[in-house]
Amino acid sequence: MDLTVLYRGPLASCDYDCPYCPFAKRRDTTAQLRADRAALERFAQWAADSDDRLSLLFTPWGEGLVRSWYRRTLTELSRLPHIRRVAIQTNLSCRTDWLAGADLDTLALWCTYHPGQTPYDPFLAKCRDLAERGVRFSVGVVGLPEHLEAARRLRADLPAHVYLWINAAEGHTYRDAEADEWTGLDPLFPYSRHPHASAGLPCRTGESVVSVDGDGTVRRCHFVRAELGNLYDGSYRTALRPRPCPLTTCDCHIGYVHLETLPLYDVFAGGVLERIPGRPVDVLAG
Repeated sequence: MDLTVLYRGPLASCDYDCPYCPFAKRRDTTAQLRADRAALERFAQWAADSDDRLSLLFTPWGEGLVRSWYRRTLTELSRLPHIRRVAIQTNLSCRTDWLAGADLDTLALWCTYHPGQTPYDPFLAKCRDLAERGVRFSVGVVGLPEHLEAARRLRADLPAHVYLWINAAEGHTYRDAEADEWTGLDPLFPYSRHPHASAGLPCRTGESVVSVDGDGTVRRCHFVRAELGNLYDGSYRTALRPRPCPLTTCDCHIGYVHLETLPLYDVFAGGVLERIPGRPVDVLAG
């Protein structure tokens, strides 16, 4: 079967101090890092041994790529023939030379630029390095008013083929004029602007998409706490079936992208996990 897995282990430490993130500058203890490494290695072994065709997205609370075990895991998984895509969300604070050992037809990066947390020029240099290496990647910014000029600068300086996405800031209401400014940078911003009504609507999560934590507990997605079983004893498999969303709304891209009532699997055809549209966004928006 074709199965998409979103993995989030116990890692919660981050090297940035974003005021809009509850995990900013959090430090994991040595024991916590060892536990995260062991959990990731267990998951990677399951993925390597799987008979399914897998698409994997790593969504750590903290920053994974500053840890050697994440870089090694992504590299090794990218070389396996039954892994269709392996991607990770990252602030791109790590070095990029490790990508030389990965299969770049399989590996992809979902990068976020955090103004005020890293100098602009080094971040842009890393993006250009990724492009020169042929890495599939998208870059995005949280749509706060104080980020607008930095986002405009980034859009102007990024290679034209690199998609710049804008995430609506949590708790922020966008007036039409403000939303139009962000839509000018990301024509797909209207999908992020408002939470999506989801109660009772069909969603791919729980059928062809699941979420897994460090203990192997399988849920339909990161936002629904009901358990479907465990990854490592295989008990989750009998629970995979079409099911409606039990939540009132869905306001995070990694959730609502899987709603069957939205056209986002067509919009991001071939790049759902790394948030890369299948065609230029100006064409899609038109």
